Amino acid sequence: MNSSHFSISLHILTLLDKVNGQLLNSEYIAGSINCNPVLVRKELANLHKHGFVQSKEGKGGGSTLAKRPADINLGEVYKAVKQKGLLGESKNEPNPDCPVGKQITQQLNKLYNDAENALIKDLSLKTLKDFSLGFD
Repeated sequence: MNSSHFSISLHILTLLDKVNGQLLNSEYIAGSINCNPVLVRKELANLHKHGFVQSKEGKGGGSTLAKRPADINLGEVYKAVKQKGLLGESKNEPNPDCPVGKQITQQLNKLYNDAENALIKDLSLKTLKDFSLGFD
């Protein structure tokens, strides 16, 4: 199963959208997510690396969106934060002498890639603006 990077990053981006350009620090964002500010800073660094957020350091610093919400594609966000396969990976080596075991890894990889590509295709039809509209 995939990690929480996408949901945390989407939470951060949505929160930054809702404050209309106001700089938010990692402690404030962490309070909204209910997680450690160090985790938020790691996610912010990755989002910055991929051009989704910009940050100002020092007193009164924080992060804000680097793009308009309508220009932030959720499929691109998913690809930027993805660290593991959507459906996981097998931890054991199947028996190569078994008619199923010798082919299962290739068949599962194709199945998993097809499923993940369908997810990315669907996410790519949505923007942060679309997602953010669901919040009051």
